Amino acid sequence: MEFYTPITIQKGPFAFSYANRILMMGSCFAENIGGILASNKFTVDINPFGILYNPASVAEGLRRLLRPERFNTGDLFQHEGVYHSFAHHSRFSATSPETCLEQINNRLLLSADFLRRADRLVITWGTAYVYRLRSDGRIVSNCHKLPETLFERQRLSDTAIIEDWKSLLLALWEQNPELKILFTISPIRHWKDGAHANQLSKATLLLAAEALRTSYPERIGYFPAYEIMMDELRDYRFYADDMLHPSAQAIEYIWQRFAETFLSQEASTVRKAWLDIQKAIAHKPFHPESEAYKRFILQTLLKMKQISEKFPSFDLAKEEELLRAKLS
Repeated sequence: MEFYTPITIQKGPFAFSYANRILMMGSCFAENIGGILASNKFTVDINPFGILYNPASVAEGLRRLLRPERFNTGDLFQHEGVYHSFAHHSRFSATSPETCLEQINNRLLLSADFLRRADRLVITWGTAYVYRLRSDGRIVSNCHKLPETLFERQRLSDTAIIEDWKSLLLALWEQNPELKILFTISPIRHWKDGAHANQLSKATLLLAAEALRTSYPERIGYFPAYEIMMDELRDYRFYADDMLHPSAQAIEYIWQRFAETFLSQEASTVRKAWLDIQKAIAHKPFHPESEAYKRFILQTLLKMKQISEKFPSFDLAKEEELLRAKLS
C-alpha cells in the first residue's frame, strides 16, 4: 500500500560527474542544490548575479556572461545610502559605488570565464512574474525594496519565455557546444502572488521548460523538484517555519532524488568515499595517541590522495592539513 504518490523521474540525456564544471543559476533552490554539490566537492559556480527568480532575469544574466562588459556607476542607483544594481541581488549592494562595482565586476569576469569552460548548466526558475521599471520598461532582477509605484508587475507568457530562451540557447551553444542544460522549477511557492496566481505562474514555467526540453532533447534535461515537493512531500512537516520554503529535511530528500537520477555511477562511488572521509575527519578517538588511530589517519590520507589524483579539481588541501596535524 502506497501512502503517497511517488514521482517517477526519467533519466536525462546526460549525467553529472566530478569531471564536470557546473554553473547554477536561478532561485534560492539553485543555491540549495548548488551548495550541496559544492560541499560534496563538485566544481560549481552558484548564482554569479545572486538569486534570480524569473526566466527573463536569468536569461539576461547569462547574456551578460556571454559578453562580459564591466558595469559602471551609470548602472547603479542609490537608495537610503546603499548602492544597488537592478541586475543583481542585494548581496552585491554596498554603501559605496566603488565597493559595489568591485564585487559585481570581479564576479562577472570570473563567472564569464567559468561559463566558457562549463559543461553543465542548471537553471531553476521560481516565478513567471516580472517587475518592469515604469520609467523605461526594463525588467529588473530585484526591486531592492523601492516603492511599488515605480514598477509594473506582469506575468510572462510561456510563448515569450520560449522565444527568449531559444535564441539564448543557440548563443550559449555557439560559444560552448558541449554545454548540457538541466531545467527545474523551484518548489518554493510565491505566496505574495496569491494561491491561484502562484499556480498560474508555476504552470507557465512548466510549459516553457517542457517546450525547450522537447525542442532539444539531447542537450536539455528536466528535474521535477517542484513536483516532488507538491506530491511526495506535500505534508507541512516538510516545510520551514514560513510554510512556503522547503525544510532542511525536504531539501536533503530532493537532493537524494537528484543524486540517484543524475549523478554518474562513478560520481556516486566517489561521493560515497568522500562521505566516509568526512566521517573519518570528524571521528573523535578515545586514544588519539594510539598506533591504531595513526594507521586510521594514514589510511584516510591514502584514500584522499587516490581521489585527488583521479580528480584534480577535488580540493582536499584543508582536510589533509587537518588530518596531518592530528598525526603530530
